[in-house]
Amino acid sequence: MAEKHWLVVQYPLKSAKGSKRDQWLKEKVMEYLEVALNEHELGEVDGCDQGSSMADPNKYVMNIFCVVAEEERGIALVKKVLRESRLDYTRILIATMPYGKEGSYTLKYASKKDVTEFSL
Repeated sequence: MAEKHWLVVQYPLKSAKGSKRDQWLKEKVMEYLEVALNEHELGEVDGCDQGSSMADPNKYVMNIFCVVAEEERGIALVKKVLRESRLDYTRILIATMPYGKEGSYTLKYASKKDVTEFSL
């Protein structure tokens, strides 16, 4: 059996609280990912947070956390769901970290080609 991983989908925000559309986006992304991960028996959505980025307090982000049973399949499914559902796929970052271990997230997908680092 594959090792579980944390998978986080990150969206940029314009403010710490986000707009009404950001709140709508959060609810839809969490709903769609929960359904897809359950249907494919890959994992579940574990929650979200939003506010200042740890790396740059002047930037704001929304993080949606999932626990996935298979890292690569989980990433592929998340990308597919967000793209096909038109849930701002062109703005996301996806990063993973082994579940249950201390460490940092590793960037696995960036919608913008010049992004090479990830921070919550």
